[in-house]
Amino acid sequence: MAGTEPSAYPRTPRTTALRMRERMSYDRAAAHAILDEAWHCTLSFVLDDEPRVLPTLHVRVGDTLYLHGSSGGRMGLGARGGLRVAACVTHLDGLVLARSQFHHSANYRSVIAHGTAELVTDEAEKLRVFTALAEKIGPGHAARTRPPSAKELAQTALLALPLDEVSVRARTGTAGDDEEDLDLPYWAGVLPLRVEPGRAEPAPGVTVPVPDYLGLERGPWFEPVVLRGERVTLEPLDLSHVDGLFAAAGGDDEVWRWLSRSTPHTPAELAPFVEIALDMQHRGERVPWVQRATATGEILGTTSYYAIDPKHRQLGIGHTFLARKAWRTGVNTESKLLLLERAFDVLGCERVEWHTDHRNERSQAAIARLGATREGVHRHHRLRPDGTWRDTVTFSMLAADWPTARARLQ
Repeated sequence: MAGTEPSAYPRTPRTTALRMRERMSYDRAAAHAILDEAWHCTLSFVLDDEPRVLPTLHVRVGDTLYLHGSSGGRMGLGARGGLRVAACVTHLDGLVLARSQFHHSANYRSVIAHGTAELVTDEAEKLRVFTALAEKIGPGHAARTRPPSAKELAQTALLALPLDEVSVRARTGTAGDDEEDLDLPYWAGVLPLRVEPGRAEPAPGVTVPVPDYLGLERGPWFEPVVLRGERVTLEPLDLSHVDGLFAAAGGDDEVWRWLSRSTPHTPAELAPFVEIALDMQHRGERVPWVQRATATGEILGTTSYYAIDPKHRQLGIGHTFLARKAWRTGVNTESKLLLLERAFDVLGCERVEWHTDHRNERSQAAIARLGATREGVHRHHRLRPDGTWRDTVTFSMLAADWPTARARLQ
């Protein structure tokens, strides 16, 4: 049983290091952690007296490593009756640069497992493993996708490798130059390497938002939660909103007059506005929302937090546009009320700020009506789409100002 498994794998002739034994480990928990974090596994075996190496997806369930392939491929065909294999997973954590080239190295964590992989033929077991592989992508992902059909299960080979003969090898730390090289005038140290997910890119035709588990967890300051009011609801911005945003404000020069992009005349021209917002969100520079009419669900515009600084408890509200039909309807006021309530009451902000073009008198008046204080002008602060310089007016609201402003807005 899993609860009674020993904490270390037994050593065998194949898993015993011949050199640098200090880097070798047989710790079961360490091996499981390395396997669970990784996505890519290299599988080696001999077939028809020829060495073979295949990259494959994998998932660990208990003390069994499952390997994914095609039933018509060499791995699937060769596994009938059992296939002797060696599976390897490696995380490259950094390049170690020494003063001497001889002592250059790498920081890494790796697992090698030896054994006989058996072809999984039980359909129920295959379904359990494919569910586990889907859940590895993110909790709940299996329920948000169609499970494999009987035909697809038959087309897919699944190998089960018992984790009985396993070794862990790892290196950490910095350069290890010889003592006589320590005075050489060369840089030495570690260049860290990290694998991080990029921004999720939807396939053509996808109309649902990106699942939360495909984003980065950065804490509540960077979380685009749904904010619901009587007139307007703010929900996380997504590329699936492009058509709705274009229907709301595409081609309207007055809406786009003071924004950082020229007026879009097609959804394709508006898409970069959303893509830039999502890229900034992925980098932790912005939290964008789409604004919907609460009663009808119609998309009315977009707005964002930006210049987010949890350490100093401050952020900006901006990158806002609103369909002309929603002007002077209370939508903008309620949208800002929702954002300010979250900023001051939930996140504990000390300062919220706004920036707008010094020529945009309508925006300045709207910000002032919120209860913000005009602080001054930053000259030649931004380049406009036409290449001219924008002078930027800055407004702010402090935590001490918020109770009075909230009462006025409510």
